[in-house]
Amino acid sequence: MHPNAQLIEQFYQAFQRLDAEAMCACYTDDIQFSDPVFTDLRGVQAGNMWRMLTARAQDFSLVFDSVQANDTEGSAHWVASYNFSQTGRFIVNDIQAKFEFRDGKICRHRDHFDLWKWSQQAMGIKGLLLGGLPLVQNKIRAQAAKNLHKFSSK
Repeated sequence: MHPNAQLIEQFYQAFQRLDAEAMCACYTDDIQFSDPVFTDLRGVQAGNMWRMLTARAQDFSLVFDSVQANDTEGSAHWVASYNFSQTGRFIVNDIQAKFEFRDGKICRHRDHFDLWKWSQQAMGIKGLLLGGLPLVQNKIRAQAAKNLHKFSSK
């Protein structure tokens, strides 16, 4: 197995244990992370996002597969299942991840998932009816950013 594929596996195994510090150790100091909610996190912000998410995780489980990597890039598929802390609703989020590597660590991490599908699970009928609208998706992003800022300032 390529060392960068092992690094991806190490990252997700740490996530399975809710060990944000071990996850962050897989990243370069100038990591760039994005997903449909956290659209552009860099450096310590990305680490704080994982710290916040792992600290708040309720009834959490994660499975991952299809790990592939070479010297410069990699990918994986993962599914996180958890209770969303703000609504108590159960979420199953199916995610495709892409990675770029530098000096034996992840320097860029992009997660892709359907935000509308996520909002349906998180908000029920309101998410089903409104979760595909840019206004609602921007509100989800703004609330997530606010939560991360509050968490980071502790």
